[in-house]
Amino acid sequence: MKETDSIRPNPPPKRALDDTDRRLLGVLVEDAGLSYAELGRRVALSAPAVHERVKRLRRDGVIKGISARLDGKAIGKPLLVFVHVVTQNWGHSEALHEIAQLPEVEEMHSATGDTSIILKLRLVDSEALEAMLRQIHALDSVVATKTFVTLSTYQERPIQAEITADWPDPPRPKG
Repeated sequence: MKETDSIRPNPPPKRALDDTDRRLLGVLVEDAGLSYAELGRRVALSAPAVHERVKRLRRDGVIKGISARLDGKAIGKPLLVFVHVVTQNWGHSEALHEIAQLPEVEEMHSATGDTSIILKLRLVDSEALEAMLRQIHALDSVVATKTFVTLSTYQERPIQAEITADWPDPPRPKG
């Protein structure tokens, strides 16, 4: 007989998100600091049921963590910039990933088209932007950059769990 004590059992399969999961995630995105009782009240579940769902959503990797959303102006970083970086190769250089660790870099995405990497930066001022661009251009693999400075932000929010029901036909403006 084969010894199986050291073999880990297969993890339970991940369950597909249902409407209640999506509503719960929507409430958590708006305010992750709510108690399980308040979350339950908003999604029509008991506090223990909400606790179990949140535990499962964390275990399944749907909830990756809880964080605070900060106001860029209030923390002294009012300049929001997107930088499209063109590289010689696919763009995954070690040096570029090191730059991505700087606190000014909020997001880094691999992209298609004319751009290899898209960076979302939040900076103190234009001098800080110039210094950041200097660091990026100093990398061997970087060929060029295109910089887009935002003037106003009309909407900025985290990932939403809801799915548009009538997709792919988006709602059309009336009139």
